[in-house]
Amino acid sequence: MVPDFDPLGTPDGELRRGFHDRLQSLAEAPPEALEGAIAALASADSTWRVAHPINLCAGNAEALAKAFRPLKTAFPDLERRDVIFVGGTYQGRRYLAAIGHYCGTMRRDWLGIPATNRPIYLRYGEVYQHDDAGRVVQANLLWDVLDVMRQAGVWPLAAPLGSAEMWPAPFTADGVRFLPSAPGVATASIAQTLAMHRTLAEFDDRSRLDRENLIAMPQKEHWHPKMMWYGPAGIGTTRGLDGFVDGHQLPFRIAFHRPQGSFEEVQAARARHGAGHYIRIGDGPYSVTGGWPSVYAVHAGGGFCGLPPCGKPVTMRVMDFYLHHEGLIRENWVPLDMLDLLAQMEFDALARMREVLRR
Repeated sequence: MVPDFDPLGTPDGELRRGFHDRLQSLAEAPPEALEGAIAALASADSTWRVAHPINLCAGNAEALAKAFRPLKTAFPDLERRDVIFVGGTYQGRRYLAAIGHYCGTMRRDWLGIPATNRPIYLRYGEVYQHDDAGRVVQANLLWDVLDVMRQAGVWPLAAPLGSAEMWPAPFTADGVRFLPSAPGVATASIAQTLAMHRTLAEFDDRSRLDRENLIAMPQKEHWHPKMMWYGPAGIGTTRGLDGFVDGHQLPFRIAFHRPQGSFEEVQAARARHGAGHYIRIGDGPYSVTGGWPSVYAVHAGGGFCGLPPCGKPVTMRVMDFYLHHEGLIRENWVPLDMLDLLAQMEFDALARMREVLRR
């Protein structure tokens, strides 16, 4: 058993296919059809939480004005390419979640990023809470705006430690799941993820934080020898546990001092600062967790993205999508709202870009 996860509450095949079709229709709708496309997908008063600088949109009209019309104006031939599409029920809330890329030719500026007149891939992690009829009541859209800046040639940061590449589809080529999975498999997937999370939460950063201890600690019992970790722009992709530690985990923990203690104590400390998971689901060999925000920490160490510590508390809007393969976690896709995090670290990436372009 996994607390609050209902393996029998997974959306059925008809709902999944219909929802997926409506997501595609919204992405590909011409300007005059956008209002109808979003109305077919979501309740008029639905809440849309979108990556910085778009942020909270109250209702479909605001989501159209702030998120989708500007996106479609910049990328008039936009299309949606999901590589993971899964569903499940957590705390009585029904979810469908996706990883993929919006693809289109960047004909006009977007969020101040200059048009390239070339194809751009805007990667996303998206989690939709829906009602029994399959209509969105809350959407969480982590769009990797920083990666569009990279593709447009206006990178504002130090080079990432990981590889700055487009995220691939799952190794097993079965990520888009239109049929519900066996409850036992779904439960095992999310249970393994939470067991791995426990090892991360209970690791003693204060006295044991070094490369060798991170590689040797119990997280190694859950990761596949050929694990792939796909981070957002600014962090990048790593391979193997040692690559993960070198390319992300150690620099991240040096920079961000998180609550310490048992798993339950860490969870409670995060909750006191408004951080935690709104989704924890399994679907076949996949699992998904996410929070808005998920992480609370103090930016007390240097080096992350080449920036000095600001000494202030920060929170992080994060999703994790996992592929479980051969009894272990083989791949991990990690959408993270980097522009929001950087702003809390007192670095405005878009303002930096504008100043570089001005000069």
